[in-house]
Amino acid sequence: MTRETHKERPLRLALVGMSGTGKTFWTKKLAASGHPAISCDDRIEERLAPKLAAGGYEGINGVARWMGWPDSATYAEREAEYLAEEIRALDEVLTELEQQPEKSLVLDTTGSVIYTGNNLLMRLRRHMTIVYLAASAEEQQVLIERYLNDPKPVLWRGAFRAKPGEPPRETVSRCYPALIAARRQSYEALAHCTLPVAALRDASLDADAFLKMIQSKIEGAR
Repeated sequence: MTRETHKERPLRLALVGMSGTGKTFWTKKLAASGHPAISCDDRIEERLAPKLAAGGYEGINGVARWMGWPDSATYAEREAEYLAEEIRALDEVLTELEQQPEKSLVLDTTGSVIYTGNNLLMRLRRHMTIVYLAASAEEQQVLIERYLNDPKPVLWRGAFRAKPGEPPRETVSRCYPALIAARRQSYEALAHCTLPVAALRDASLDADAFLKMIQSKIEGAR
């Protein structure tokens, strides 16, 4: 009678949520503790590099400047280009996981991952444990201020609706909560568990404690 050996399951986490909720912070913490990690932002930026360089842009903030303000003439076209590259990048990551069942990975997704289409999202859910980092209503203003002061790429998908004569910054402050609310339901439906951002603000919280919180949430939901 042969004795079976059981390999430990690979750690596969995908962090989802709005820009500024801590996805990159926790991905880097987990990477520093030895877990392989990929940033979707980095992959998208690499794919857009020739277009960014042509305009003198670089880095993730350069991607935001290349996309422009949501009411700019080129925004819709560049929003579509960004999403197309995000879809290609996510497909590439998932194909790697499908071809390497033993591979562990922490994936720092973008806030717009929910727009990549049902096929990709179902593949993502099948191959990774999806954790939604959820900001409270009180924390929404912080996210708005971060977007205004340190813009990252945001796909508005028609949610930016300026009133006549309204300054763009005021439009952002008015419309961003609606964007968060519109996305929340999609994040919650996609995720295997939700962690409130407020619960992650303890400076003493390390990577192991973060993983234990996830495990506890998932086991509690069973």
